[in-house]
Amino acid sequence: MNFSFFVAKKYFFSKKSANVINIISLISLIGVAFGTMAFIVVLSVFNGIENLVSSLFSSFDPDLKIELNEGKSFITDTVIFDELKNHPQVAFLSFVIEENGLIEYDGKQMIATIKAVDENYKEVTGVDSMMYNGSFVLEENPRFYAVVGYGIAAKLGITTNLIFPLKIWAPIRSEGITLNSQNAFENEALSVSGIFTVQQEYDEKYVIVPIDFARELMQYGNRATAVEIKLLDENSKKTQNEIQQIVGDGFVVKNRFEQKQLVYKIMKSERWAIFAILSFILLVSSFNIVGTMIMLIIDKKIDVSTLNSIGADIESIRRIFLFEGWMISAAGAVIGLVLGLGITLAQQFFGLLKFPTSGSFISNAYPIEVHFLDTLLVFGVVIAIGFLVANYPVRYITRKFFTVN
Repeated sequence: MNFSFFVAKKYFFSKKSANVINIISLISLIGVAFGTMAFIVVLSVFNGIENLVSSLFSSFDPDLKIELNEGKSFITDTVIFDELKNHPQVAFLSFVIEENGLIEYDGKQMIATIKAVDENYKEVTGVDSMMYNGSFVLEENPRFYAVVGYGIAAKLGITTNLIFPLKIWAPIRSEGITLNSQNAFENEALSVSGIFTVQQEYDEKYVIVPIDFARELMQYGNRATAVEIKLLDENSKKTQNEIQQIVGDGFVVKNRFEQKQLVYKIMKSERWAIFAILSFILLVSSFNIVGTMIMLIIDKKIDVSTLNSIGADIESIRRIFLFEGWMISAAGAVIGLVLGLGITLAQQFFGLLKFPTSGSFISNAYPIEVHFLDTLLVFGVVIAIGFLVANYPVRYITRKFFTVN
C-alpha cells in the first residue's frame, strides 16, 4: 500500500487530539454529502421534467414531418409518396392540412389552427391517448367530428355533453381578394367528439378535423400541407436522410428535435445552467475542507517532523494531507449519492411526493428519473472539487509552517 495513503487513512479514521478538528471534519463531510445529494436530486427532477415534456411533445409531433421548402401545399397522389409508403422503415404515413381559421361555438369566436388529418393520424401520433374528455372520433359516416384542445375548449366553453355545433370559417381560395366578407369565407359546422390536452402550446392552438372535411371546406382537392411519418426506429438519422433523398430538395424532412428545435435547445441550456449553479454550490460547501486541512496540518506538526526524520520528503507529506482531503470528499460523495439515489428512486418507483391537484391524467406524482451517467458525472465533479479545494491549503500551509528535507 502507498505510504502516504496508509498514513492518510490512519489520520482519517483516528480521533484527533483536538475535538474541534473532529467536529469540523464531520461538518465538512456532511456539507459535501448534502451538496452531492442535492446535486443528484435536482438533476433527476430535471431529467423527469424533461422526459415528461418530451413525451408530451411526442404524443402530438410525429417522428418525421415533411414540408415544402417553398410554397404552402402539394399534390399527394404522386410516385414520391407511393415510394415513401413502401419504405421498410416507414410504419405509417399521414397527410395533413394546417390552416388558420375562425371557429365559433355558442356565439363565442376565436382564431385557431385547423389541423386536418387522415385515417392514419392516430397511428402516427399518440394524441388519441391524451384525451381529457370524450373520445378521438373524427368520422362516422356520414358525419364529421372535431377534436379540440383543452385551452380552446376552456375559452369557448366547449363540452362534449352539449349539442351546440362547432362552426369553422375558412377563406375561399378561389375568390382571391374581395371586400365582401360573405363571399370571401365559407363555413361548415360539425359536432365535437372529444377534448385533448397535451401541452399549453397545443391545447390553445389546434382543432383537429377530418381531412375530407377540410378539403371540401378549404377547396384543397387532393393537396396537403405536410406529411407526418411514424418510423419503426424513431431515432434513425439514416432513415431521415434516405427519405430526404426520396422527396428531393423541394421538401424538407424534420425529425422531432428539429420540429421543436428552440424548445429542446432551451431545455439543454437550462440543464447546463443548473449543472453550473449546483457545481458552484458544491464548491462553496466544500470550502469547509480548507479549514479542516489547515487545522489537521497544524495538529500533526510533530508527526510531520517525525516522518521527515525517518526519510519522508515534502511531496510524500503533502500527499498525506491531500489524500486526507480526498477521503473527506469521497466519503461525503458516497454518502450523498446513497441518500440522493435513495430519495430519487423512492420517488420514481413509489411516487411519494404528489402534485397538489390529485388525479392528473398525465402524472399524479412529481416526475423524476435517475440517469447512470449523471451519477458518474456528479461523483467525478465532487472528487475534482475536493482535489482543488484540498490542494491549495496543503501546499500553502506545509510550505509556511514546515521545513522538511
